Amino acid sequence: MGRRWRDGRGTLVVHGERGDVSVPVEVAASYRARTRGLLGRDSIAGAMLLTQAGSVHTFRMRMPIDVAYLDRRLNVIAVRTMPPGRLGLPRLRSRHVLEAGAGVMAGWGVRAGVRVTVEG
Repeated sequence: MGRRWRDGRGTLVVHGERGDVSVPVEVAASYRARTRGLLGRDSIAGAMLLTQAGSVHTFRMRMPIDVAYLDRRLNVIAVRTMPPGRLGLPRLRSRHVLEAGAGVMAGWGVRAGVRVTVEG
């Protein structure tokens, strides 16, 4: 049985090679929150998880972002950096999308094959 996702805040835990890294996360589970995403923001403290999302776009974004595509078990399928004004291609098996400021995910250890969890 899957988790019931709701809009809110929590902690993203990246289970990487260098141990666990905890990052503040905003969860966007409702249609409205997913549609709004990071639009209109100049930055984000931590990350945003768009749940039940297979792709994203950066139209009307003010900043480039890192995008991690996650499968249903929160394993990272792929990570891309997207400048504003782009349409990301849908990823097969992607159920969730993690967004953060460009360049930060590598520092957290987020890369293909790594698992993440959300607490809170």
